[in-house]
Amino acid sequence: MAPLFDWWGKDTHRGTPVIVKMENPNWSIAEISSPDDEDYVAGEGNEIPARTRKGGRGKNAKQITWVLLLKAHRAAGCLTNLASAAFGVAAAVRRRVASGRTDSDVSSSPEESPVLRTRFYSFIKAFLFLSVLLLGFEVAAYFKGWHLTTPDLQIFVLPSFGVHGIFESIYSGWVQVRAEYIAPPLQFLANACVVLFLVQSADRLILCLGCFWIRFKGIKPVAKAANATADPESGGEHFPMVLVQIPMCNEREVYQQSIAAVCNLDWPRSNFLVQVLDDSSDPTTQALIKEEVEKWQQNGSRIVYRHRVLREGYKAGNLKSAMTCSYVKDYEFVAIFDADFQPMPDFLKRTVPHFKDNEEVGLVQARWSFVNKDENLLTRLQNINLCFHFEVEQQVNSVFINFFGFNGTAGVWRIRALEDSGGWMDRTTVEDMDIAVRAHLKGWKFVFLNDVECQCELPESYEAYVKQQHRWHSGPMQLFRLCLPDIIRSKIGFWKKFNLIFLFFLLRKLILPFYSFTLFCIILPMTMFVPEAELPAWVVCYIPATMSFLNILPALRSFPFIVPYLLFENTMSVTKFNAMISGLFQLGSAYEWVVTKKSGRSSEGDLYSLSEKEPKQQKSGSAPNLDSMAKEESRPKKQTMKKHNRIYRKELALAFLLLTAAARSLLSAQGIHFYFLLFQGISFLLVGLDLIGEQIE
Repeated sequence: MAPLFDWWGKDTHRGTPVIVKMENPNWSIAEISSPDDEDYVAGEGNEIPARTRKGGRGKNAKQITWVLLLKAHRAAGCLTNLASAAFGVAAAVRRRVASGRTDSDVSSSPEESPVLRTRFYSFIKAFLFLSVLLLGFEVAAYFKGWHLTTPDLQIFVLPSFGVHGIFESIYSGWVQVRAEYIAPPLQFLANACVVLFLVQSADRLILCLGCFWIRFKGIKPVAKAANATADPESGGEHFPMVLVQIPMCNEREVYQQSIAAVCNLDWPRSNFLVQVLDDSSDPTTQALIKEEVEKWQQNGSRIVYRHRVLREGYKAGNLKSAMTCSYVKDYEFVAIFDADFQPMPDFLKRTVPHFKDNEEVGLVQARWSFVNKDENLLTRLQNINLCFHFEVEQQVNSVFINFFGFNGTAGVWRIRALEDSGGWMDRTTVEDMDIAVRAHLKGWKFVFLNDVECQCELPESYEAYVKQQHRWHSGPMQLFRLCLPDIIRSKIGFWKKFNLIFLFFLLRKLILPFYSFTLFCIILPMTMFVPEAELPAWVVCYIPATMSFLNILPALRSFPFIVPYLLFENTMSVTKFNAMISGLFQLGSAYEWVVTKKSGRSSEGDLYSLSEKEPKQQKSGSAPNLDSMAKEESRPKKQTMKKHNRIYRKELALAFLLLTAAARSLLSAQGIHFYFLLFQGISFLLVGLDLIGEQIE
């Protein structure tokens, strides 16, 4: 009779050692091997285990025990990490509260009065106070048994309760007032925002379809000539005269890397000149930048240093002043790089040829890439946004209508196009968009190169990111007010005017921040307290999730961050809405210009370590003395204001508003609304406590 457990002795279970490796370095490797060949004896053509089945079963039990121990060890490690993260967050929150530093401590524009600065915050606080009061009423009514899921039934039944006290009278009156006077206008506003949301979503979908078509057809800007730098008459190569400008202001962390990258551009030295346009107010930074320029001059680079005593017009004024130099008339093109940008050596060879034999092209824009995109959660979320901006928005607009907003850097302008459009103007904080719109009205065409990248940095702290976004969203509204009459009077076609006014300005610069803040941060919480006005689940969940999925397609590696991205975009709608209102109504903060703080991750020490590892790759006669960079680390530096994490009051107030609305939604058992409000409230809470970006001890 065959043994009951004959499968135990089959060959498939022999000779396979089990190795269990513990992740903790204090654990050693334990090996449990299966029965050796000596443990088996042959008999009548079959292999009979010499050891007893009890021993085999015991060894298998040991293997299972080790596997279970490994899983338990991993689970304990996860719990330890979660506990450590919780303690870290708690400690950070305690430090924020103890320090007492808020966003109101940050110096702001002198033209802006304290009343204007706190008006928006007071508006949010009023909504928060009202929501807490209403939540108290609703909870009390719920425990009295007055809560019904259908608002109509609730209104119908309430009169039968009778008025037996002050609370009953107040609650009965509140239900009647909200049904007759509050719900209709709230529902109307909600429907209007939903329509705007659908229009903007359709625009986003059309852009994505255009990007898909470009990829499917392999559409790519190509210079007209096979070799755009070749001169057929002379039989050699023709290199136009190019002026390279690096505007900077108190950016001592990054000036070396940008100057080094530009001076190493693969272009005949006699055919390009570098202008370092230093607007620094710090004398130490001025001296360091000037010294760096002199080092490159000694190595044969054609580079000049310019410093303005009167810093009028910020970056636009700096560029405008540089274009007044007498030698500018000798140059045909101008390339612009911000202080943290590092163009590749072949940048000019890949951009300038697109101007040849195409006199209508006024701008060639390259794409940005980021050296610190994986630094923290904030930089990862920014990378998603900007990848969509370049891959979809800029590329689609370039291919189909030859117009897009100049990004202010990593681009090459035809100097004649700049002069024809009126040159740089400092009337707004978005001088790059200003010159692009005016050039478009003059008939100039733009080319975007998605395959030409220029490395730069993303803001790593939430404070720097907020200031950057405020400038980027208030400036377009200033510009729209100023250039609307010029757009209407211009000679461009009707559809180009429609695209410029409705799509470029109204839909993407005004409507987007308006409905994002109003719909998801104000109307949705209010519908929890006024259930007669409703927002369907597809507005709250399905369409936003679909739009977030489309946004994340150009950066598929960031797909695990799709939920944080959706929540963070709604969180940033507060800053963008505030900036949009400031720019539209010309409030004081609309003219505030703050240079985005850089960390200089590819400069100084990094360059020095690179030179030690690969000394042979540096170009002879063109590289600066990198030993001096190491010495510069030991120089005494001017005392600067320390950076701090802060508490952002508007975000915190909205966090409590959304969490209060989430608690109210539990009473009416609205599942999707509850989860959205809960996670959105937590997102606002994390941002309000400045836990999303760079953490400063």
